[in-house]
Amino acid sequence: MKMRIMADGKWPVLLLACASPLLAQQRGGPGCHVTIVDAGGRNPRVVYEGPRHFEAPNWSPDGKWLVLNAEGKLWRLSATGGEPEVIPTGDVKNINNDHGITRDGKTLAISAGHIYTLPFEGGAPRRLTEKTPSYFHGWSPDGRTLAYCAQRDKNFDLYAIDADGGPERRLTSHTGYDDGPDYSPDGAWIYFNSDRSGSWDIWRIPAAGAGPDDAKAERVTSDDLEDWFPHPSPDGKYLVFVSFPKGTVGHPAGKDVVLRRMPMPGPRLEPAPIRELLRLHGGQGTLNVNSWSPDSTRFAFVQYDRE
Repeated sequence: MKMRIMADGKWPVLLLACASPLLAQQRGGPGCHVTIVDAGGRNPRVVYEGPRHFEAPNWSPDGKWLVLNAEGKLWRLSATGGEPEVIPTGDVKNINNDHGITRDGKTLAISAGHIYTLPFEGGAPRRLTEKTPSYFHGWSPDGRTLAYCAQRDKNFDLYAIDADGGPERRLTSHTGYDDGPDYSPDGAWIYFNSDRSGSWDIWRIPAAGAGPDDAKAERVTSDDLEDWFPHPSPDGKYLVFVSFPKGTVGHPAGKDVVLRRMPMPGPRLEPAPIRELLRLHGGQGTLNVNSWSPDSTRFAFVQYDRE
């Protein structure tokens, strides 16, 4: 066990290291491996493997489906395995790995330059954003608001927009790169990753925004790894995220990464253990969006074979 103090002298974080296999080195088969694992990183089970490059699973609130993207399309895969099927998205193509499902399971959000919403079973998407690029990342628990990152004036910050459309609301204004916003289950916080500290760490802000000069932004992690895409479990107990090697620029594909978990912070940040769950070959596409099962006992991710 190792204790590391954050650079600003606040909120010591306990780092728990444990031996984890590099999963992609142990598996045969081509392409990608859509995998489900329990909340403690045990009992990984591959529900799809093949040459198609799937990314970023969401788990449907009824527990039946994983929603992923591949080849610019949106796909639905049974959580027990089988063959994926395409979800119709009308004229919207080039869908990327930033997508998600409302808590009631009725509505999907997708990103393809703009952000769109459509029925879970598929249909004609409705465009929400007026500017590009915009990348969806999180639905508010009540399904009324979408959080996303967007490049405006040559800087990436966090924004929110009503599910019915309207003007976007800027949530952060720091000159750093903010990405990956996801709401806490109670809707009080938005967790995200940022390089505003000089490295990629997990941060959080109140759901209403960081305030003037981002004064309400709080740094959650600080260690030698580059942390991306924090996802709270539905029961509010855990935060899972993907960590890249020190010095990694952005969130590239084809990297040996670590899936890590920590207790969900309370209203006041306290020292918290970070547990290593799994090491695997992946990165971009592995855990971009929230993939927890509705009962919080498992989550899904994608690992890839080395080229």
